[in-house]
Amino acid sequence: MIEPVLMTTVRISTFDGQIGLTNATGFFFEQGGVLQLISSRHVVFEEPSGHRPDRIEIELHVSLDDLGQSINFSIPLYRNGKNVWREIKDSAGWVDFVAIDIDKDALPETFFYTAFSPAHLVSSSQRIEIGSTLLVIGYPLGFEDTLHHLPVARQAGLASSYGLRFRGQGYFLVDARTHRGISGAPVVMQNPKAGLDDPLPWRLLGVHSSRLEAFSRDPVQDEILGLNAVWYADALTALIE
Repeated sequence: MIEPVLMTTVRISTFDGQIGLTNATGFFFEQGGVLQLISSRHVVFEEPSGHRPDRIEIELHVSLDDLGQSINFSIPLYRNGKNVWREIKDSAGWVDFVAIDIDKDALPETFFYTAFSPAHLVSSSQRIEIGSTLLVIGYPLGFEDTLHHLPVARQAGLASSYGLRFRGQGYFLVDARTHRGISGAPVVMQNPKAGLDDPLPWRLLGVHSSRLEAFSRDPVQDEILGLNAVWYADALTALIE
């Protein structure tokens, strides 16, 4: 049996022409028949570092009987000189995730996936207890099940008050061990109200952005903080609209 939440998530490789740049994570979100790829904004464009790929590749499953059968699907990031992704700002600046429409007609005929929908979104006004167990689904350091081309799940704990914008930004904190490549990963928790016939019994809380660091940390004496910024997923509603 395939855990359905693993089929929502894909490995992203960024390119400048044929030159490989970075690895990251993305996931599928579907609304009104429109399929979209969600990932972190800094995966497709990051001005301070000069990171500006012109295309990305995602890995797609083309057989449920043999998950080892997959293809790399290329998505250009610019068309007629303009970026193809949707992005939004809030009161603190750019929200660190984007949505990219996927042309279903360009996909292989046998393409298998699971997608989140607006029904999976958890409002930032909803009560989630501090310390709640969450999962971060993705590809740390590009690591995956290389036979079945599936991501891995890292356990996380809610580390800040859910619903409060940490430091005035549009994210909350989770306590988790993460690495490069996990940017853009969905952060989820099980839906206790889901029925046995629910094809995706998970709730989507946020999109993983980055690890946070304490400026006062001594790299010799102090361990890595282990806290991560996760942007509230309910902003996807405004992004898609």
